[in-house]
Amino acid sequence: MRVSLSLGLMLVLLLVPVTTFGHDGPPFPLLVDQQIGPYKISVWGDPDVGDGTFFIIPTAPSGESLPEDLKFQVSVQPASGRLPEVMYSAERENLRDQVQFKSVVKFDAQELWRVRVVMQSGKGSGESFLTVEPTPPGYGRWDLLIYLVPFLAVGFLWVVAMIRKRRLKG
Repeated sequence: MRVSLSLGLMLVLLLVPVTTFGHDGPPFPLLVDQQIGPYKISVWGDPDVGDGTFFIIPTAPSGESLPEDLKFQVSVQPASGRLPEVMYSAERENLRDQVQFKSVVKFDAQELWRVRVVMQSGKGSGESFLTVEPTPPGYGRWDLLIYLVPFLAVGFLWVVAMIRKRRLKG
């Protein structure tokens, strides 16, 4: 009775739709120590189809600090030119020992995209260009099944072991 109740509960839980959000990996360096105006910047990104994230890490010359009016914008456009360039603001994040700017942009397809990073400050301005290809969104609903298979296999083996144990006792 307990085994059938457990199996029934597992079946109900597996059939109930659940929204999940995946992450394919950590951000990776796209641009390292590029001189833009008076500052060097590094750009790290996690460009996924849908929401792509960019982190801009500026470095002031030694002995100086970053000004409060420092701002960054990230603009994206498909390399094919099928869509116009769209610009996104980057939000300043003050971390423990560094300042970084974060921008979340929209990618609608897996193709090459031109990315333009624009810096503005009272001490100078500038821009840098790079090209990225967003990672695909995955297999959709099949992702859950693919990642669930090992757990289902372990559960199946456990059920088989319990049934054999009951037969040996009885």
